[in-house]
Amino acid sequence: MSLDGLFKLKEHNTTVSREIVGGLTTFMALSYIIFVQPVVLSSTGMDPSAVMFATCVCSALACFIMGLWANLPIALAPAMGHNFFFAFTVCGAVAAGGFGLSWQQALAANFIAGCLFLIMSLFGLRQVIMNAIPTGLKYAIAAGIGLLIAFIGLQWSGIVVAKNGVYVGLGNLRQPVVLLSIFGLLVIAVLSAYRIKAAIFLGMLATVVAGYFWSKFTDVSLISTAAVTEFPNVSATAGQIFPAFGGLLGQGWGTVAVIVFTFLLLDVFDTIGTIVAVTERAGLMKDGQLPQARQAMVADAVGTISGTVMGTSTITSYVESCAGVAAGARTGLAAVVTGIAFLVAIFAYPFVGVFSSDVSVSLAQLGSDTQNAIPFFNSTSCYPVIAPVLIVIGCYMLPMVRKINWEDFSEALPAFLTFVVMQFSLSITDGIAWGFISYALLKLLTGKPRQCPVVVYVCSVFFILHYIL
Repeated sequence: MSLDGLFKLKEHNTTVSREIVGGLTTFMALSYIIFVQPVVLSSTGMDPSAVMFATCVCSALACFIMGLWANLPIALAPAMGHNFFFAFTVCGAVAAGGFGLSWQQALAANFIAGCLFLIMSLFGLRQVIMNAIPTGLKYAIAAGIGLLIAFIGLQWSGIVVAKNGVYVGLGNLRQPVVLLSIFGLLVIAVLSAYRIKAAIFLGMLATVVAGYFWSKFTDVSLISTAAVTEFPNVSATAGQIFPAFGGLLGQGWGTVAVIVFTFLLLDVFDTIGTIVAVTERAGLMKDGQLPQARQAMVADAVGTISGTVMGTSTITSYVESCAGVAAGARTGLAAVVTGIAFLVAIFAYPFVGVFSSDVSVSLAQLGSDTQNAIPFFNSTSCYPVIAPVLIVIGCYMLPMVRKINWEDFSEALPAFLTFVVMQFSLSITDGIAWGFISYALLKLLTGKPRQCPVVVYVCSVFFILHYIL
């Protein structure tokens, strides 16, 4: 069968060359995740090169399913926000507000959420869950995660540090590692302002080059020049979830339910929101409906399931696919091209250590006036290449708040509490819990009980019991 027959190129008024350009454009727009994901998950003890391998292989698999079965120009990769929930909430220390699970147990919980999402996708339950969550809370969750990611980026850059009395404040902006992070942020910002599709990746590359020359001509080492010579040890993460199921269930059904529910909730929001945004832009929606929605959801679910088995967090549809659509992509051929690019990117493993270089700086050098940094942000390691990316990702996610109904206080306050509590408690789960509980209580106490879906009432009771017990 020809490419035209397989992907219906003429029907979608596109060509092979346009699809190839669109697929490569999408890949360049999201390629930063290849180097960001290993850094985030390595904080849990996972092998960075193995995480990169799992990210590339399982993202490629999901892209192939999306392209060949759903025939949509949507790429998939590990989701920003989900990876931070995985690393810093699920695997985070209990004293710092986390659940304290091992990364193997976290993968097992994520696997369960992926299976549930697959069942929902096959039997059409996804829309029921999606419609059951108030619109304001959906956007507040996304915005809150964006703020949290940006906060971590500010900490990893050394721009924000622990301070006595006020908890956080500006760090020593004259420190070389801080200056390098600011340089990277400026480069990404300028390229983004010029609408360069690969702005984030090119900004990371520019930061690596600048850090290399800084290290070369001064006695301050900011970038590791040691390339990895051995092929990723795939077995370091692949298949590690299976022995972990027993330990996961030993955490208690309540804890497991909260974690799985949150993974599932985030996946549903991200997937449906992204698919709608990309397909509307590509003109593929028909009467407000997407004929290939079920296939697209299955691709997403299979990506997550395979990812957890291989050793990476939730894989979902990427809104950066809009970059490929803007370049002319209209069919699944673009997604297949992106998948092939992911497989080729595996051979970039020698540079994982370069892009994920961490610089050890004392709290005093960073400008912190306390040795009792708040839990979760007490590391003295800075990541000048990755930190600017996190700050920019937070900027991308924040405009969601415009879609919240700020005129109705019973809608506004729960949304506000969602992203504020998420930010200051450093917990995505607590932000969601406070949003749900306050929404249910306000609707109940203001005479609007029917405006609150039953699912929100049930989840609110569950969250309250979780806090009590």
